[in-house]
Amino acid sequence: MKSAFKLILNTIPRPLLIRLSYVARPIIAFSLKGNKFTDPIDGKSFKSMLPYGYEIQRNNVLSPSTLSLERHRLLWLYLNEQTDFFTSKEKKKVLHFAPEQAFYKLFRNQKNLDYTTTDLFSPLADVKADICNLPFEDNQYDVILCNHVLEHIPDDTKAMQELYRVLKPGGMAILQIPQDLSRATTFSDDTITDQKERAKIFGQYDHVRIYGRDYFDKLRSIGFKVMEEDYTNKIAPELVEKYCLAKGEIIPVCFK
Repeated sequence: MKSAFKLILNTIPRPLLIRLSYVARPIIAFSLKGNKFTDPIDGKSFKSMLPYGYEIQRNNVLSPSTLSLERHRLLWLYLNEQTDFFTSKEKKKVLHFAPEQAFYKLFRNQKNLDYTTTDLFSPLADVKADICNLPFEDNQYDVILCNHVLEHIPDDTKAMQELYRVLKPGGMAILQIPQDLSRATTFSDDTITDQKERAKIFGQYDHVRIYGRDYFDKLRSIGFKVMEEDYTNKIAPELVEKYCLAKGEIIPVCFK
């Protein structure tokens, strides 16, 4: 199964993969029903999760029901337990980049959210836009979600500046990225152009860098106040395992 999933991820364009997943998801979820692992987003349990990874496949990480990964489930738990994202009585204006299927309908149906999605290619995007040149006014959004996007962007400084510009003063932006916490500094090399070589070095053929611990300070240099939230350490160890979370993953919670 791992080799099949790797082949699918690396050969089918992401927009088409999103469309096809709507057909395959219910069948796969039914076949894997069990009680060993639980997706906290929808509460459904499975005998196993699915593998995932463009280069190195990780076992038991992709939820058969919501198609959430470790980062999505961690983010959902954080938003649900540590913020008023789902409970605020005042409507929040939310901008969501590259909207994930795990969240799309859930957030769209929240009555307290004025929810806008954006991406250059995703079929789930309300607004097709370049993150480095956003068609939005300054200080527009209470919440920005931009998760595992910046590692695809050559000029991530410009993208961060645009995110800061459209966030309201006092607003919150959660800007998750794949991060190697063993690295002090971020690594990039534009001379590596072969897709297979890029996948080996960066973990995915369309990634342009590997972020290190300096990611948080770069966000601060843009103007964000950054909270490095190690939220898995606030969750019971048995739930970290049951929810298939990545122990030690840091959520960059940013404020303007």
